[in-house]
Parts: sequence; structure tokens; C-alpha cells
Amino acid sequence: MKSAKEVIDFAKKNNAVMVDLKFIDFLGTWQHFAVSISDLSEEMLEEGRMFDGSSIRCWQTIDSSDMKVMPDLSTTTMDPFYAHPTLSIICDIIDPITGEGYTRDPRNIASKAEKYLISTGIADTAFFGPEAEFFMFDDVRYAQDAEGGFYAIDSPECPWNTGTDEPGGNKAYKYGHKLGYFPTAPFDQDRDIRAEMVLKLEEMGITVEAQHHEVAPAQHEIDIKFDTLLKTADNLQWFKYVIRNVARDNGKAATFMPKPMFNDNGNGMHTHQSLWKNGQPLFAGDQYAGLSQDALYYIGGILNHAPALAAFTNPLTNSYKRLVPGFEAPINLAYSNRNRSATVRIPVVDSPKARRLEYRCPDSGANVYIAFAAMLMAGLDGIQNKIDPGDPMDVNIYDLPPEKLNKIGKMPSSLRESLDALESDNEFLLKGNVFTKDVIEYWLDYKMEEEVKAIDSRPHPHEFNLYFNY
Repeated sequence: MKSAKEVIDFAKKNNAVMVDLKFIDFLGTWQHFAVSISDLSEEMLEEGRMFDGSSIRCWQTIDSSDMKVMPDLSTTTMDPFYAHPTLSIICDIIDPITGEGYTRDPRNIASKAEKYLISTGIADTAFFGPEAEFFMFDDVRYAQDAEGGFYAIDSPECPWNTGTDEPGGNKAYKYGHKLGYFPTAPFDQDRDIRAEMVLKLEEMGITVEAQHHEVAPAQHEIDIKFDTLLKTADNLQWFKYVIRNVARDNGKAATFMPKPMFNDNGNGMHTHQSLWKNGQPLFAGDQYAGLSQDALYYIGGILNHAPALAAFTNPLTNSYKRLVPGFEAPINLAYSNRNRSATVRIPVVDSPKARRLEYRCPDSGANVYIAFAAMLMAGLDGIQNKIDPGDPMDVNIYDLPPEKLNKIGKMPSSLRESLDALESDNEFLLKGNVFTKDVIEYWLDYKMEEEVKAIDSRPHPHEFNLYFNY
């Protein structure tokens, strides 16, 4: 839909009684408020609606709180999780004083990245295809206060339940650690829930390429088809929304937390990327693994800026519980054909149009609007400055001897390290005013004060194992 009249006609056709206005906050949570269908008019759709920006974390102060949501009419659809027919529209955030896009609106950052790409003349389209893994648990409990703290997760699939007294008797169909990829039923107990998720996504026009159980117990993956940067980011917000709501409707809780389960694989978000111009793929060529020289330079930019990128692609303290040896998460900055132990993998494809790279570091805790934009800016910087990615690593990097492994660059081992890297390496993000100094500085300050220091100041349960009797 491109016009207000089309949106109003669509609402009438679907008997909508409410209009849900959704937007993304700075850290990546979808926010919303609803208005009655009686408020749906061409004027409202073209001029937007005011709201209190000071009540949204990381945005305005109370003395300048007025902000405006501006509906993006092309995102109009019906929300499938309301009891009453509800029209849903994703919105941009506008500064009502200047009339311009709000600099801390992640969707604005993604939109500016796409415009900057065109302005470079390098390409006119960037395609992104994320693989966002998630866990589904039947019970999740956690608490922390001065007197103590704990967390507990549970699913009938998990190996610690082999001795549990279950209703009707324990049938013992449990996944062992790292054995979830991917036996059939009766081990795969949530297959019908994943199918329901797929049907909901397809009902909303989102194409699903595959769904399956993942490596860890209670871990799953549903892959949606690639699209342009902004469209894919919107689709991934719907993806998370559908996954969480279908899980809840089935008595479960879904989480995209990178590492909720100790001693098993975490949730990654391997991100496939390619550039196109005038309908032609720019990453196909006669270089290594069928790549073009620009594709190799793009990889060079990604690898060169990977520590700084991590502040956006792996933005949680928990992200670095996943980026450890032994759990398939790439921590060594290298690229390779087919090789899943490399940070950047070049998938085997049947057509030049499918030629792409897969960046394997990001996780599902990222705000994808910001993360996609940052990855694109790093890749473009690689092309603009002809950054050589070095030689490929066509070996199992995990098996390299220490003397060779130590010569390969590493991902940061903590959020603090990634924030330090971003603080010293952010000029590539400022090109075209895609990111602003305010955005970067606020991100650094918030993450350090509200997350890094908050975790650093709290006792950890394992510290009692290590130190209580010292």
C-alpha cells in the first residue's frame, strides 16, 4: 500500500476496529500504542500522531518529550494476535520541531544506510538474510537481590529430565547436550509449534525457507527469506513477535537470548549479505570461491571492523558467553569457503545470483536495524578503501595449533572490549550521517553504565563454588 486511501480501504475490507502503531526503540524492543478505527483518516496517516518520547528508554528527556510517530504505509498488515481485528502499521519517529527523522530511531539509521549505499555509486541494493535461533522453555524463573540470586530453565526435551517423574510416566525422549541437530519425532517434541509459527509468518506474507530443531535441547531455527536491509529488519521484528506469541499460546516461553543454557550452543544470528546494482549481483566473480574483488574487499571491511561491529552485532553481556571455543560460535577473524569455523563463510551456491557471504558472529540479541546498518557500513568501507581480507582459512580453525591460532585476529571476549573497540573505531559509521556522534556516544554510555557495570557489580553463583571457602 502506498496511499492513505489504500490503507483505509484495506482496514474496511478486513473489518478492523483498532489501529496498532508499532515502532522500535533504541535497544531493539518493539513498542506500540493503539487508536480506535474511528481515528484512522488520511490526515492521521499523512501527519502522524504525537506521543511521550521521554517514557521510551534512551530517548528524550522530560523537558523535550514530545515526539511523533509517522506511519510507513507500505508496512500495513493485520496483526494476527488480537481478539478484535486490528490493523498494524510500523512507524518512523519524527522530531516534531525539525520535521526530520529522529537520529536515535533505529529504523531511521537503517533507512539512511540504504540511502548512503546508493549515494556511493557502488550498489543500489543490499540484501540481508538472517538466521535467528531461539530457545523455547516450559518454565523460566530468575531473581536477584541482596540475599541471593538464581536462574532456572526447563523443557521436557532437556537431558536433566531423564529422571523426572512426569505425568503418564517418563518416556525418556530427551536430547543430550549438542545432540539436537536434528533427530525426528518423538525426540522433536515442538515440531507442531514450529509449524504453527511458519503458518503465521506465511499468513503475513513472510516467506519461510526452512524450519528445524537446533543443536541444543529446546533450541530451534526458522529461516526467513532474504530481502532488502530495511524490509528484512521489519520482517525480523514480525518474526520475533510471531515466535514469542505462538510460543506463549502453546504454554511456552521463547527467548532470543544468546546464551541461556550453560554448556551447550547459544543463539546465533548468522547474517547473509550481498550487494546488487541495476538488477545484477556484485558479489559474483572469478576470485576465491566465485567471489568478485569487491566482495573480498567487503569481507575485508567486515573483518577489519569486527571488534567495533560487535558492540552492535553482539550487544549484550550475555553475547560473550556464546562467543567461546567449543560451541560452534566463530571467534577467529577469518573467512573461508564452506567452512563454518570461520567468522565469514562463503556458502556453496548453484547460481551467481545466490553468491553472498555469511557473517556468523551476530546474535539474536541485536537490534537488527542498527546491526544491519553497521555491517553494511563496514563492508562499504572495505570496498572504498580496498581492504584486503588476507588469505582464506580452508581448515578447521578450532584444530589449529596455538602458534598458528594466535596469529589470527579475535572477536572481543566481553561487551566491555567491544565498546572500547567501537569508541576507537567509528569513523566508518559516520559517513553519510548514517550514524551520528550522539548515537554512538549514547550507545557506549548506556551499555557501559546500565549493563556492563551492572553485571560486574553482582556476585555470580559460580563464584560461590570458586571462592566461598577461601
